[in-house]
Amino acid sequence: MPPRFVPLSDVAEMLSISASQAYALVRSGELRAIKVGGRGQWRVETTEIESYIQRSYKATANYLEEEHRRERARADGNG
Repeated sequence: MPPRFVPLSDVAEMLSISASQAYALVRSGELRAIKVGGRGQWRVETTEIESYIQRSYKATANYLEEEHRRERARADGNG
């Protein structure tokens, strides 16, 4: 059975980002995480990683749609 929670180092590997970028996602609130244990180690639930990925896909689609809208407006002479 796969683990329910993973450390930030695993999150970084899963998203192909650095450990400091994974930590920044948690600190900014973009990626929900919990602190566990006496040393307060960060752990992220695997379902939260999937939710983050889906939100990122949606945000990227919205960004690209807006970019295309701007490009069309410029081409039409309205931008």
